[in-house]
Amino acid sequence: MRSHRRDHDEGTLVTTTTRSGTAAPPLPSRDTAIAPKPRRRPREKHPWTVAEKRRLRIGIAFISPWIIGVLVFIGYPLVYSFAISLTRYSGMNGATWVGFGNYVAAFIDPLVHTAVGNTVFFAVIAVPVGIVVAIVIALAMNQDVREIGWYRTALYIPSLIPTFALAFIFVVLVNPQTGIVNQVMKLVGIPATNLLGDPTTAKLVIVALAQMGAGNAALIFLAGMRGIPKTLYEAARVDGAGPVRQFFALTLPLLSPVILFNLITGISNGLQVFTEAYVISSGTGGLGSPDNGTLFYMLYLYKNAFSYAQLGFASAMAVLLFLAGVVLSGLVYWLSKRFVNYDVTGE
Repeated sequence: MRSHRRDHDEGTLVTTTTRSGTAAPPLPSRDTAIAPKPRRRPREKHPWTVAEKRRLRIGIAFISPWIIGVLVFIGYPLVYSFAISLTRYSGMNGATWVGFGNYVAAFIDPLVHTAVGNTVFFAVIAVPVGIVVAIVIALAMNQDVREIGWYRTALYIPSLIPTFALAFIFVVLVNPQTGIVNQVMKLVGIPATNLLGDPTTAKLVIVALAQMGAGNAALIFLAGMRGIPKTLYEAARVDGAGPVRQFFALTLPLLSPVILFNLITGISNGLQVFTEAYVISSGTGGLGSPDNGTLFYMLYLYKNAFSYAQLGFASAMAVLLFLAGVVLSGLVYWLSKRFVNYDVTGE
């Protein structure tokens, strides 16, 4: 049986015949609109079974201490601090609404600028130095020797000493008259110097003090090193790579996720440096001395909250510090896409 269709190129009718004798349906032309596909019916959500609901309740019960802890010790203080930052509040009398006045005052306060400068100075030096020191300690902990257990213990013990006690120890060590540091400097011909009497050297002493806690980061680096497949080092030795080449071509790139983690935590700790400055400056003429050289951000926040009874202003400083930490962490994560390698395989 014959049927007709329009030729697309010449616009003529073409007759076709099917073998079964029935006419084939005409082919659609270019001008014919294609019918839209029928929309799929949305999948019906599978109802939760009694067993699944029970497992969910058990799981929530197990993590409930963590949820409660986050809400009570992190969520509520954040909300409350922001609310207090919008008021003038001394902790004794009622709060007076001032809006964003505390934030404006923080931006124009010269001591806030000084505190920010000191904190940035500390973080820029202490964080990279701390990562380098931690990697060196981790390399020492990773040696294949018989007494490695004793070495790891000795290298980690300084991290167990409370920062408060370490700060007192450093005050004694750098004493200009009887301190061991100045005694060693005299032996090499350098005159005794009051390292805590100069704003710059006082900050450098605190940077050195912060490295006593590098053992914690070193353990994380050690775990990262132990996770690198040995086959990669064997292949590198076959290709003639020495220990130094292996470190920079294998160990360091494959430790980049661990470096990122320690960089984030180091920035967070660097922005919140407090105990070292509090102890050292308290014994050298007052908080932040000499000449506000150790007036770090958290120390100035503490003075406003508990010495000047300006809890609203201190809360505004805390909110700004939180925002600065979030921005810096986000920036580091964004930049990490260029140097962090998560493919640690021996294939």
